[in-house]
Amino acid sequence: MLLSILGCLTSLSLPPYNFLFINFITFSLFFIYIFQKKKSASKIQAFFYGWFFGFGYFLSNLYWITISLTFDENFKFLIPIALILIPAFLAIFYGLAIYCLFLFSIRKPISDLFLFSLLIGVVEFLRGTILTGFPWNLIAYSYSNNLEIIQTTSFIGTYAFNMLCITFFTSPAIFILRKNRKEIAVCIFLLLSPIILYAVGSSKIKTFQSSELIQNDYVIRAIGSNIDLDRFYGNTDTVSVIDELIKLSEPNLDNQTLFIWPEGIIPNITQSELKDYDFLFKNKFNKNHLLGIGINSYQADVDRDLFFNSFSFYDYEMNLINAYNKVNLVPFGEFLPIEKILRGIGLKSLTNNYQSFSSGKKREIIDITKNNFDIKILPLICYEIIYSGKIFYNPEFDYIINISEDGWFGNSIGPHQHFVHSVFRAVESGKYLIRSANNGIAAVINPTGFIEKKISFGDSGYIDFSEKRIVNITLFSQHGNKMFLITILLYIFLIFSFNRIS
Repeated sequence: MLLSILGCLTSLSLPPYNFLFINFITFSLFFIYIFQKKKSASKIQAFFYGWFFGFGYFLSNLYWITISLTFDENFKFLIPIALILIPAFLAIFYGLAIYCLFLFSIRKPISDLFLFSLLIGVVEFLRGTILTGFPWNLIAYSYSNNLEIIQTTSFIGTYAFNMLCITFFTSPAIFILRKNRKEIAVCIFLLLSPIILYAVGSSKIKTFQSSELIQNDYVIRAIGSNIDLDRFYGNTDTVSVIDELIKLSEPNLDNQTLFIWPEGIIPNITQSELKDYDFLFKNKFNKNHLLGIGINSYQADVDRDLFFNSFSFYDYEMNLINAYNKVNLVPFGEFLPIEKILRGIGLKSLTNNYQSFSSGKKREIIDITKNNFDIKILPLICYEIIYSGKIFYNPEFDYIINISEDGWFGNSIGPHQHFVHSVFRAVESGKYLIRSANNGIAAVINPTGFIEKKISFGDSGYIDFSEKRIVNITLFSQHGNKMFLITILLYIFLIFSFNRIS
């Protein structure tokens, strides 16, 4: 029970609360408890120590997932199951970390601290990788309000930074467990390390802010809207939704503008059918305008029809000029694992009424070179923003554009947690990130993670991106999660080095 309470309290360090100091207490107490139990507890007991902490942590910060099950009567019976089962499954990763910790007979606090951080860092990476991955709410996101410190992710990425964070948060435990002055010195160094990272990050931000501001030849206008999700389950008129979005966009016939509308925003329509509604855009859009929108697409295959969650780009006459099919789909939300069996008991994916979406083959950079536009975009749809080191392999693009439908989270902490991933992806990549969301947060985020413009949760409107500063490609953009591997090797070196020091 104590460990689950510590896990719950740790959740308060995450957005939107951001009580960062709590982690120095909860992780230190967790580590002290584990360190003391190594003398007598079994490895199976060790697994449950980690599991109880993880269960409390995920139960308290992922409860909002069950809100998505309230939109369809067929799923409501799953609410209590999902509320317990999802945290119980994710907690297994923490259980495995502590189980592995007990496999080593290290009894020196500093070495055990580095091993503790290493193992939790590695299992968090595994959590974000296996079974399509779910890297939501890494401890690193506790630092989301500290832009200077999270500049570290532009060098080593979020997973490696996550491992460092665990070390920082756990280091006060050394004051209690210390056996000599050397350990106190190491503890003081670890506690002061964030100050060093702050100084480096502050310098990086100042360099960016002092660089030349360049005016674009075009405007990227991202829409933030609050169109109710009930449009998917009722008889919402497609025309009225499109009209609302056009009015919200306030097109100016003289300005060269790429409009970005949220994911799946228009009901009862597919990618190819938008052309049938071109009359709504007449006299409001012209050759100066392009539209990027999240809209479902359909493709006939030999064995079955395929449906995709697509990010599609149109000219002013609603002719399709380019599209991206979402690669990382949400389990149960966009596709049903073992679909034939689950459909047999009456289940279906949440976001459509026909069948599971199919995954796109590969995420490609979209090159928009239509009507004087020349923009290279990395498209990310909703959930795809949460992946670190897996969203691109070629950094030669201009901007990341993320579209999302956050209405599935309801009025909860979910949209805030989702949004903060965008800040980390901007810093990691060293790119501007433009986000358009329905029932969420829309924003322009610069390469240092600073939110230059924002439409807050619950508000509607648009934001324009029209000027930029140029930054160099980040180290993490070039090498991705290889930087995490280097950090792992560094930790292994530290574990063995401090274990040899008497």
